[in-house]
Amino acid sequence: MQGHSIGALSKRTGVKVTTIRFYEGRGLLPDPGRTGGGQRRYGDAELDRLSFIAHARQLGFDLDAIADLIALQETPRTAHGDAHRIATDRISDIRGRIERLRRLERELVRVVNACDGRSDGHPCRVLHALADHQACDGEH
Repeated sequence: MQGHSIGALSKRTGVKVTTIRFYEGRGLLPDPGRTGGGQRRYGDAELDRLSFIAHARQLGFDLDAIADLIALQETPRTAHGDAHRIATDRISDIRGRIERLRRLERELVRVVNACDGRSDGHPCRVLHALADHQACDGEH
């Protein structure tokens, strides 16, 4: 039987062997054929699928969204609207995270700017702000 070993697949995609097995268990990758000795052997289709999954993970898609995208990949004529919606949802998630990070940054900058880093006999303003959420300027 020809094909790629799980180790070779891992090297080519940068995905750990345990993660490849996890993806198989989740049904994202089909269970590969095996040699007479029981070694997993992956074809080019599995390599392409794993590359797709790895790239989608790098873009922050969760495994449920990836499963949906894989299903759409198998029905390309009907995929456009659903794939667009899934990607648009991901953009909304990213924008929400960016806004939360900006709020965190503003609050942390405010706290750090209230402290010169030297002991002046008063409690440390950074430690005070971390200990008392009421000392924050707003939600973050």
